[in-house]
Amino acid sequence: MVLEMILSQETEFQFDSFSADDALKVGLEACRIAREQIGKPVAVNVELDEHPLFAHYMDGTDQNNLYWVTVKKNVVKKFGHSSLYVGLECKNRNTTFLAETGLPETDYRAEGGSFPLIIRGKGRVGTITVSGLTGEEDHALAVDAMRNSFFSNKE
Repeated sequence: MVLEMILSQETEFQFDSFSADDALKVGLEACRIAREQIGKPVAVNVELDEHPLFAHYMDGTDQNNLYWVTVKKNVVKKFGHSSLYVGLECKNRNTTFLAETGLPETDYRAEGGSFPLIIRGKGRVGTITVSGLTGEEDHALAVDAMRNSFFSNKE
């Protein structure tokens, strides 16, 4: 059921285009939610595959958050689905991401928090990644930031 919900989010949260201004909007919204509603520091990274568009590491984050941003977004880039989806898919098959893929943990971790930026008709072109909370909370923060910034009028 959770996997179906994540796939539904990936279908719902698709863009006609995605610009640097869009990245700023969603990145600032993620920071606002973390600060005002959650009250915990997070790192937020929004990028197209070619280059980063937004990065903010709130006071209280550190190089560990940079590691998690990198390894989670690498999963999305390789598999085309959110890092939470990929990790849960492995668990549903009674295996681990590491056992299933053999990919090094220094470069790939299928923990929640990175979500694909998808352009309709083109596919995945980038990622929004959050680090600093639990994987599920990181995922929810990324989704909430996108929903609030671009998709709230669809509900």
